[in-house]
Amino acid sequence: MLNLDLSDKAWDDRYLNNDIGWDLGEVSPPLKNYFNQLKNKDLKILIPGGGNSYEAEYLFNKGFTNIFVNDLSKTALENIGKRIPDFPKSQLILGNFFDINTTFDLIIEQTFFCAINPNLRTKYALKMHQLLKPKGKLVGLLFNVPLYDNRPPFGGSKKEYLTYFKDLFYIKTFEKCYNSIKSREGKELFIQLIKF
Repeated sequence: MLNLDLSDKAWDDRYLNNDIGWDLGEVSPPLKNYFNQLKNKDLKILIPGGGNSYEAEYLFNKGFTNIFVNDLSKTALENIGKRIPDFPKSQLILGNFFDINTTFDLIIEQTFFCAINPNLRTKYALKMHQLLKPKGKLVGLLFNVPLYDNRPPFGGSKKEYLTYFKDLFYIKTFEKCYNSIKSREGKELFIQLIKF
C-alpha cells in the first residue's frame, strides 16, 4: 500500500538531512557521454526533479546557458546556486513539474520518474509530450528493476514503461545501459524518445 509523504516539505527535509541516496555527487556516465556529443549550445533544456543537478552544472560548464532545473526542494536548488554562482537564478524553478507551462528542445530524465508516485506515470508521459517542442527529445535513464513499491525509488520494467511512451514518441533508443556507474550496472535503461 502506497502511504508515503512526497510533499514539497518531505523532499526538502531529505536534502536538509542529506538523506539523498540517489545523488551520485557527479553527472552520471551515460548522460555525460550523451552531453559530450551535443553540438547546439542554444538548446533549451529542462531537468525536472533535478535535485543537486550535476547534469546542469556539467552542461553549464560546457557552455550551455539555456538550462532550467525544476525541483520541489528549495534546498536542492540553493545547492546549485552555491556550486554554480553564475547559474541564472531565474532558471531554477521551485515548484511542481506538472505546473510548468513552457516548451523545451530537450528534457533530461535522471531519477525523477522513479521518484514520483507510480500512479502519475501516464500523466508524466503526457506532460513530457506537452513540454517538448516538435521533434524535441526526452533523454535519460530509467531503472529496469522492481525496487520499492511503498517509497522511492519506484522501479519497473521496459515492457511497462513502453506502454506510457509508445503512442506519444518515436522510440529512438530504449535499451539496457552499457555505461552505468558500478552500483547501477544492469539496472538502468537509456532512453531517447522523440516527440511525434
